[in-house]
Amino acid sequence: MGFTRLTPSKPTIAAISGFCLAGGLELALWCDLRIATESSRLGYPERRWGVPLIDGGTQRLPRIVGLGRALDLILTGRIIDASEAHAMGLLTEVVNNGDHLRRAIDLANNLARFPQRTMLADRRAAIEGLGMTLQQGLELESRAGPDVFADAVSGAGRFAAGEGRGGAGAGA
Repeated sequence: MGFTRLTPSKPTIAAISGFCLAGGLELALWCDLRIATESSRLGYPERRWGVPLIDGGTQRLPRIVGLGRALDLILTGRIIDASEAHAMGLLTEVVNNGDHLRRAIDLANNLARFPQRTMLADRRAAIEGLGMTLQQGLELESRAGPDVFADAVSGAGRFAAGEGRGGAGAGA
């Protein structure tokens, strides 16, 4: 507990295998992306014993899957399989058993290859803008523009020259 009250400065990826319950699920929700094996199970069984969620679970889960689906898990203590978690948007991707860590590392390496300043500015705007009105969020997004303008011009030039056409290099 504690560090999950902070927003990390870089993208984070959870690699999940097996049971991801209670505080483990709260930690996974702290991450930007969640990769899990097909045999993974996720949920808040602490409901059954009267233990409260205290590490962000009541705040992050609704933001990721919507209030109705979040309340289903928060109120019932129901444990769901990876397929259902993926269908509701809780998981980014489901992989074969044993492939979760390799896939998470591959994804992290691909993210590290992207121009960092623009990616981090977009990530920050998405996270910070979540509780704002649309207009406030658009203003927040536009404030990053001047800081990353040179990166944007360079990237647009590379695209115009043919780099990345047809999705090449998207690899994430």
